[in-house]
Amino acid sequence: MEEQKENPLNIELSEEMAEGIYSNLAIITHSDSEFVLDFIRVMPGVPKARVKSRIILTPEHAKRLVMALEDNINRFEAINGKIKIKEVTALPLNFGGPVGQA
Repeated sequence: MEEQKENPLNIELSEEMAEGIYSNLAIITHSDSEFVLDFIRVMPGVPKARVKSRIILTPEHAKRLVMALEDNINRFEAINGKIKIKEVTALPLNFGGPVGQA
C-alpha cells in the first residue's frame, strides 16, 4: 500500500509584513458568498480613521477562523486568566482621556 506523503506548506513572511499592523477596531460585513473583515486604527481625538487592512474570506474559512480564535483564546486564558471585556456603547474617539490640542 502506498503511503500518502505530507506536502508541507512553505510560508514566507517578509520583514515588512512581520512588523504587523496595529488595529483597535474591526468591522465585519458579509454577503451570501464572502465575509469582509476591515481592520482600522482609531486614534485619540481624531474623528477620521482609515482601513489599514482588509481580509476577504469564504464563509467556510470565516468559520474556521472563528474556531481557531476560540481555541487560541481558550489556551491563552488557561495560562493568563480570563480576558475582561468592557461594555462599549459607542466608538471611544477620545479613549476616555483628555483631548489634545495643537
